[in-house]
Amino acid sequence: MAKNAQTKTNDTNLIPPPVVAVLGHVDHGKTTLLDAIRKTSVADKEKGGITQKVGASSVEIVHDGAKRSITFIDTPGHEAFTKMRGRGANASDMGLLIVSAVDGVKPQTKESIKALQDSKIPFIVVLTKSDLPTKNVEKTKQELLKENIMLEGYGGDVPVIEVSARTNENIKELLDLILLMSDMHKKDHEEKGVRAIVIEAKMDTRSGSKAAVIIKNGTINVRDELKVDGKVFKVRTLFDTYGKSIQSATVGDAVEILGFEKVPEVGAIIVDTATEVATVEPVKEVLKREMVYMKKEEHKGLSVVLVADSQGSLEAIVNSLPSGISIVAKKTGEVTEADILLAKSTGSILLAFNVKIKPEIANFAFIEKVLARSYEIIYELLDEITDALEGKLLSQIEQVYGRAKILARFPFEKTFAFGISVTEGRIARGDRIRILRGEEEVVGETTIASLRIGKESTSKVEKGNEAGIILSAGLDIKVGDMILSHS
Repeated sequence: MAKNAQTKTNDTNLIPPPVVAVLGHVDHGKTTLLDAIRKTSVADKEKGGITQKVGASSVEIVHDGAKRSITFIDTPGHEAFTKMRGRGANASDMGLLIVSAVDGVKPQTKESIKALQDSKIPFIVVLTKSDLPTKNVEKTKQELLKENIMLEGYGGDVPVIEVSARTNENIKELLDLILLMSDMHKKDHEEKGVRAIVIEAKMDTRSGSKAAVIIKNGTINVRDELKVDGKVFKVRTLFDTYGKSIQSATVGDAVEILGFEKVPEVGAIIVDTATEVATVEPVKEVLKREMVYMKKEEHKGLSVVLVADSQGSLEAIVNSLPSGISIVAKKTGEVTEADILLAKSTGSILLAFNVKIKPEIANFAFIEKVLARSYEIIYELLDEITDALEGKLLSQIEQVYGRAKILARFPFEKTFAFGISVTEGRIARGDRIRILRGEEEVVGETTIASLRIGKESTSKVEKGNEAGIILSAGLDIKVGDMILSHS
């Protein structure tokens, strides 16, 4: 069946390949289907069985006696990647909606349908796992009709085909259908110059900023001067979808480009220097040093510093984090000491996704008492951050033991002692206390190292009594400040 599928060659006479987005629910067989087409084992290599990046690959087949190519964009199926699925469709000429004939329409199937409909590109419904005895094709089609997918044979014009990646059933027929549909919807390229869409981007520690792009118009050559987000860069290196260095690429090709001054935004448009295009508004990352101590009703929950392998991964994580998470900073690349110090100074935890934390950095985080975790599967990150958030919020339901007013301040050895009057509850030696000034200002927190009534040491002072205290850490405390003793 699919034995005609081969790696694409550099035949300049090939008709520009259609760019096809592959969308659908997790575990419905998208990557396995592409494996059957590409004769690769990508599915076996995916961590957790989930495609977690927008990948692209090209295949060459014989169609109507001529060599033809197809470029596939394998969009992720996990629910975290809703926006990545939409972006894949927008970069494509047509789509494949992958639906398991066993499981039917699922939540991410519906999101994929919306992405395809919003992109207004033609698409084919591919019913996978058709070799399994538990398949229910008719039920699956009825579910699709309820989602306003007007299938052929049911009064509509959306093609539908049953396939099996395991037995190769209808794989070649699917490829022929893609090319037939592409020819029916083929548009003449009236644009001039280069136009390419960034589908993934990241910072590589060895090669610098790089991006995977789909070329929609023109030809890109090594050493070309191009423009992205209004900034000119020179193409230093081009790689095809198999990681092979090439000198040029043209319409329909998916390539990786090196040479950017900084990592471009996913979805950015690359053009030649003579073309004007609306730039992608950069994400404004404002570093806010929030007050560590807030009233419970004002607390934002956990703050995090995110480090990921790519812009797409960052986007997916950011759009999946539960409410109550405040993002202090996000970046692609490796985890550095600066990231640890930023997390420490902002009271944040550091989350790394598909990025290994080097032993020396992990040790630095331990010394600085910063929680730094690394993940390879996104749902594990999301599950743990949700658990951490719940634990953090529970810990913020503090118990107030007492309040006192600062009546006097006087030097004592190399520090200061303070005279206090307990106005509520009790104040005890060893208590954790918060120093408040006025209605809103928090001076800081420390603990009570010594507590005396007159010259006698005591462990506790009750409401209505006065005492003298010495604190464990020096703070800029003034007469009139209030002490809040809490858990």
